[in-house]
Amino acid sequence: MGYSTENDITKTIAQALTSATADSPDDFGTFSSLLNVGNTLDKNLILTDVVDYYIQLADSEIDGAISELYETPLYEKCNLETELYSAIDEYNPYIVLEKPKPLNAGDIVLLIYIDSNDSLHEERHEIDAIVGSATFSTVSEIQYLFPEGTRILRVAYPNPIRFISSRIAAGGIYDKYFSSEVSPNMSNFGNTLREMAQGRLNDILNGGTILHGQKRIGRRFYNPNLVEQYALPKGGTISKDVRQVK
Repeated sequence: MGYSTENDITKTIAQALTSATADSPDDFGTFSSLLNVGNTLDKNLILTDVVDYYIQLADSEIDGAISELYETPLYEKCNLETELYSAIDEYNPYIVLEKPKPLNAGDIVLLIYIDSNDSLHEERHEIDAIVGSATFSTVSEIQYLFPEGTRILRVAYPNPIRFISSRIAAGGIYDKYFSSEVSPNMSNFGNTLREMAQGRLNDILNGGTILHGQKRIGRRFYNPNLVEQYALPKGGTISKDVRQVK
């Protein structure tokens, strides 16, 4: 698993493909999707392995940029904990909470339950959609019938790592599979995604954004209680662009 997911890539690219639906019907009178991700042969299909490869490239670019400031690769941290209000059974396949929590589509949650025999039951799921104010569906089917009171943990990489990874990967995929069909040059959309990602990455490098929960390295971080912004040395009179720390 990388810093971003397939759903992140699909939703990002779909914004540039007329909502990822054709403007005119095909021979069968249906409006087919312009973007597909998976392993089944279909038109305009991007293989899952290809998406994972571009996410891996994006993650390696992030790790290379921040490796002198943080220990890489980064790791997930739990940033929210709640409980299952309604048991999951054959009549209720959803995650139901007692009160609404700041969970959104695309979030990764862990369901953890220890039964009377001290056996641990744990499943990892990605939230697919918000069904109600405190009810969520998952991308994959929940296998175990978790009872009421099951622990629910939301895990995530520190912000804005997921944003950066998905934009870099989506920009590369868009240029490769859609822009290159009409022009050998990189697209404006792909360049915009990379500029957005690089801007957030610069915020990390110049100390404006701190990756909470990650191990910082370097002599100035011998004291973990030190509250201080940091920045890389400025480079003389070289003009600054989007790829240089401000």
